Amino acid sequence: MPLYDFHCNECGHEFEALVRPQDPPAKCPSCQSATVEKLLSGFALHTEDRHRAAVADSRKRQIAKNKDKLVAEEEYRKEHEGH
Repeated sequence: MPLYDFHCNECGHEFEALVRPQDPPAKCPSCQSATVEKLLSGFALHTEDRHRAAVADSRKRQIAKNKDKLVAEEEYRKEHEGH
């Protein structure tokens, strides 16, 4: 089964999807949009821009995760303060 790289024109998310002839068109797993385009890819092709984008996305996810954790800890502290 062919594995293709896609770019979502709605949210900018890049993702991989298995594409079989009988499957419906690929949708973005991030926003569910069907306005995606198949990217040209090569075997084991990694570009500096793509690497930077992947690192930036990873950092954004980690920052969001840390923020959620801090908010939860603060809520817990407020609920249990003075008990």
